[in-house]
Amino acid sequence: MAPRGALQPPAEVRRMFDRIAPRYDVMNRLMTLGRDVTWRRAAARAALAHQPAVVLDVATGTGDLAFELAAQGAGRVVALDFSRTMLRHAARKRSASGIDRVTLLCGDAMRLPFRDASVDACTIGFGLRNLPDYEAAIHELARVVRPGGVLVILETTPFQGPLAPLLRLYFDRFVPWLGGLVSGDRAAYSYLPRSTAAFPTAWELAALLRAAGFASVQVRKLMAGTVALHIAVRAESSQPASDAVRAAPGSTGVACH
Repeated sequence: MAPRGALQPPAEVRRMFDRIAPRYDVMNRLMTLGRDVTWRRAAARAALAHQPAVVLDVATGTGDLAFELAAQGAGRVVALDFSRTMLRHAARKRSASGIDRVTLLCGDAMRLPFRDASVDACTIGFGLRNLPDYEAAIHELARVVRPGGVLVILETTPFQGPLAPLLRLYFDRFVPWLGGLVSGDRAAYSYLPRSTAAFPTAWELAALLRAAGFASVQVRKLMAGTVALHIAVRAESSQPASDAVRAAPGSTGVACH
């Protein structure tokens, strides 16, 4: 059976994000009515609840969640994405903000360039559904989180309940039209509702997290159930966590300046 993952191959997903990077932040604000800012704040608070020294933000895009983590007091944030165009926009925002605690890294979320149990907390916001194998991706995220550390996933979730027809109309018709108008790329914003519909439900995702070794999984539904925040804590162990993030042997991660 083929793994359950993104509707398009990684190379095509990367090209799509390279194309929409210039208007990505604007579209996020418009199609969520600005609520995405609040959701990222909540995700950052959850990740920082145990005062982690090192936080890894995977699929960082233009860095909004990474910068929110830094703004809320994270000691060190490593922000990783496979789109260099997205990272260039993140680098401009970092320069403009003066935040120097965020390191930007170009790398593959399916082969993270970090040692086992080397980060205290890991976040991924609206990026998991774009990875080619959801189960393998979760296991890879789990690999780098130390025992007792936390993984926070902020993601859209399939529409259910009485509002589902209205939500489908909004995302299937209005969002692609708006995306075409604002970014010039209607196809990219037609991909959004399709990728959401194909993604595991919040409860299915919670089950995948437990299977990957997370002892405690909390689920919070947001925006009429269209978005879910998962907060998963790795099972405790006597194994000490690494005191620093180090590149794994043979990694292809490259710093993005």
